[in-house]
Amino acid sequence: VQLQASGGGLVQPGGSLRLSCVASGRTFSHYGMGWFRQAPGKEREFVATASWSGSSTYYADSVKGRFTISRDNAKNTVYLQMNSLKPEDTAVYYCASSKYYTGSHYYKEYDSWGQGTQVTVSS
Repeated sequence: VQLQASGGGLVQPGGSLRLSCVASGRTFSHYGMGWFRQAPGKEREFVATASWSGSSTYYADSVKGRFTISRDNAKNTVYLQMNSLKPEDTAVYYCASSKYYTGSHYYKEYDSWGQGTQVTVSS
């Protein structure tokens, strides 16, 4: 499956961004989706995940209450709405497609990754 992420950019602290990830190559609605991020000098970390239908979601503690993952299966797209952004949210954000219909916080349960989109939170 091919994944194309977009929507990153430069935003001031407290601002918002919405990331999008369009999938192609296999039946999008059969698989869980996730967002991960990697800051300079740090390992890739889990951000959020949604099950195949989007009815089940799970978030990292660091973003809970600020970020929302959603999906539109008719458009083969998963979104990450990011509000109340902080400088520590600065990273390259990656979308990923799970091997399974459920979502997961574990990166090894994903078999396809997008190219990443840069999010920079700075005044």
